[in-house]
Amino acid sequence: MATKNYKNIELPAKYVPKKSEPYMCPEQLAYFYQLLSAQKEELLHDATSTLSAVRIAEQADGVGVGDESDNAAFEQEMTMNLRMSERDNNLLKKINAALERIENGTYGYSVISGEEIGISRMLARPLATMTIDEQEEHEKRN
Repeated sequence: MATKNYKNIELPAKYVPKKSEPYMCPEQLAYFYQLLSAQKEELLHDATSTLSAVRIAEQADGVGVGDESDNAAFEQEMTMNLRMSERDNNLLKKINAALERIENGTYGYSVISGEEIGISRMLARPLATMTIDEQEEHEKRN
């Protein structure tokens, strides 16, 4: 089980988890917790900005100003904003799930086998839930 003190650890500015440390020790958990929390905050900030932009655009559209070209550009921008918002919502769900795995002590371990995913893979893909071999097998099946 994960130790809960990872939330209070102040890491050196240039800290990066190392293979020489015990796997998912409190410092590594603190690193990933801080990384994922920062990504979550950024996504939430971006979502607020996107929502504001959509509201402003809807108000401008309601005025009825612009020609067909303006309207087409508006529709395209709205579609793109909605797709980005959907992508961000999916990413936010994955981040929340990873934060929950940190909390319950399963972060960094495969959801399939329970094996260590490995620090190198976790650094490259902090949202990883399977070992490389399991991921490759999963992708072959799908």
